[in-house]
Amino acid sequence: MPIKIPDGLPAAEILRNENIFVMNKLRAETQDIRPLQIAVLNLMPTKEVTETQLVRLLSNTSLQVELTLVRVDRHVSKNYSEEHMGLFYADFDDICHRKFDGLIVTGAPVENLDFKDVNYWEALCRIFKWAEKNVCSTIFICWAAQAALYYYYGINKYPLEKKAFGIFEHTVHSPKHPIVRGFDETFLAPHSRHTAINEHELEAAFNLNVLASSDKVGAYLITDDAKSRFFITGHCEYDYNTLSLEYFRDKNKGLDIDIPYNYFPDDNPEKRPPNKWRSHANLLFSNWLNFFVYQRTPFDLDTL
Repeated sequence: MPIKIPDGLPAAEILRNENIFVMNKLRAETQDIRPLQIAVLNLMPTKEVTETQLVRLLSNTSLQVELTLVRVDRHVSKNYSEEHMGLFYADFDDICHRKFDGLIVTGAPVENLDFKDVNYWEALCRIFKWAEKNVCSTIFICWAAQAALYYYYGINKYPLEKKAFGIFEHTVHSPKHPIVRGFDETFLAPHSRHTAINEHELEAAFNLNVLASSDKVGAYLITDDAKSRFFITGHCEYDYNTLSLEYFRDKNKGLDIDIPYNYFPDDNPEKRPPNKWRSHANLLFSNWLNFFVYQRTPFDLDTL
């Protein structure tokens, strides 16, 4: 899919080397089609890595996408340069007057904090409220999924006795739902989190439907069809080596960290882990773009 991203974004060269079609501004503006306006609220500390992962997944259909990277106002990343943020990211105040076909909110390494103790919680709630009337469909990833479930439905997270860390098998419960169209009955996806949500609370919540879950790590893909919201508790956007980098980072810090489950061949950290979840990650995002963004959004976004 031709995806239009900010000129000079480092992800562009990486993706071109992978033969992914990244469209420049001139080519995009001469096509007789309205590009889908997708905003990404990137809360991850590894900005460039997450940008590349998400652009890769958004580049797998024939639809044209125009990406807007957003940061929470006045929240400065400690792990990335302010120069990068200033070049490629818009503060929410700069785009809050706009409407978007889709919004993606990433995870964040703050899951051990109570939601209201996160220093940008109020600003995030403002964005969640804005999205209700200004975005056609939204995907929330990992901590953002937990945060959104708490904000919209009052469903809280709880700490796990042991970190959910590795590649887990999931079962599709609603195979006719368009978001999982083409999925195998069981599929793999990465998780890396210390907290979880209670599935019984999800079942009791109005209009929430667990589309896929794991016997080991619980609900994975949840939707509120009425509002076209999707909550992903794992990280299907991860690269093959993301869990490896997390494992060695924590191990080198002297932290008590287990080898990621079902990840390294023979549980040997010296062996390269294969990517066993890429196809379903691509399917999920292409299904979202097609069935819940492109098919539903008005041509004139002002009428959203």
